[in-house]
Amino acid sequence: MAKRIATSSVNWSALAERVPAEQRGSLTAFKTKSDAYLRRVMANPPEPPKINWAQYKQVVPIPGMVDTFQKQYEALKIPYPADTQTSQVEAQWNEIKKQIESFIQASNANIAKYQKEINDTKALLPYDQMTMEDYRDAYPNEALDPINRPTFWPHTPEDQPENWKEDPNAPAAH
Repeated sequence: MAKRIATSSVNWSALAERVPAEQRGSLTAFKTKSDAYLRRVMANPPEPPKINWAQYKQVVPIPGMVDTFQKQYEALKIPYPADTQTSQVEAQWNEIKKQIESFIQASNANIAKYQKEINDTKALLPYDQMTMEDYRDAYPNEALDPINRPTFWPHTPEDQPENWKEDPNAPAAH
């Protein structure tokens, strides 16, 4: 015999928090139907009523008919469907848990990295108080370094000789 479910196992308030505002009406309608179904199921007794076979034997004139019905009724077993999906759902949930954990770890690593960048930026001198040497110390790859990396004015990357592109339509130089 299947076990009787006394209450709904759905956490409706947690579900309502995740449902978009435009679909709340559909969720409310679904909850109403679910609650009505649960009330109808709970209105019935958990076990079917017992049949008084002795009374039927006295009333039915055909001998053996009630005995045949009683044997067939008692032999009747309505199978409760086997649960074949729970293991698949659990496997999917375990996979999702792993993905959630890896996402949380990656997010925490990003948070730590960005927090370090924020702290480094807060520790810098304000730009209006910075000297060229302070800027070079704070941003060594972006600062001008005329001795080790000389550049041409206006000192932008596209105006430097290593970034000049040959024009394929230009005449060849002799």
